[in-house]
Amino acid sequence: MKHIAEELNARFQGASAPEVLAWFLNEYGDTIALASSFGAEDQVVTDLLFGISPEAKIFTLDTGRLPYETYDVMDRTNLKYGTKIAIYFPEAEDIQNLYATQGVNGFYESVERRKACCHVRKILPLRRALKGLNVWITGLRREQSVTRDSMQMVEWDEGNNLIKLNPLIEWDEAAVWDYLKQHRVPYNKLHDQGYPSIGCAPCTRAVAPGEDVRAGRWWWENPEHKECGLHFKEKGKEQQ
Repeated sequence: MKHIAEELNARFQGASAPEVLAWFLNEYGDTIALASSFGAEDQVVTDLLFGISPEAKIFTLDTGRLPYETYDVMDRTNLKYGTKIAIYFPEAEDIQNLYATQGVNGFYESVERRKACCHVRKILPLRRALKGLNVWITGLRREQSVTRDSMQMVEWDEGNNLIKLNPLIEWDEAAVWDYLKQHRVPYNKLHDQGYPSIGCAPCTRAVAPGEDVRAGRWWWENPEHKECGLHFKEKGKEQQ
């Protein structure tokens, strides 16, 4: 199915994010949804989607360890657009088993344990969220990290067997913030405190001026490991 992504990338070469989103929403109807973490990029896509269709589908993964500020922007987003973004939680039994295996903060001890935590809190809920979908939309941008520099606007997600659409893949950080300010889109207040990339509270810290935008995510690990498994690709395959 990889050829589908190649054909769509060729078709939409040079097209704007709103043009691409409008086509996909029309083509895929209720089988397309945005997976939002309420970061700056996802908020841009949210505003674009609701500008095209008030019925656009958006979901989020509540890992159980999100910062207060993320819940705050979630609430403000629901109020602004008159919606209730769907929430997917990890299964209670999976969390209990994770705790029994590695305790509360075992993810600090090794990459393997951190990925086990991400698997339970993010990967498994995502799989449930993606059931019945043909396309999932992300806010990924190519310049965000070394793990994303080869990503395309349209990709075939081998692990989840559907199209992954990255409408902001070519955008730079300035474009994201220009859009948020111009359109008065709610955003996570942690961005104002030096957090360019925001995940779970214990795995996210502020970064110093000039540091990589992903430096605050899993800061104790090497840059090539800094994905939870939702988007990481290795040698052309989706890493689950």
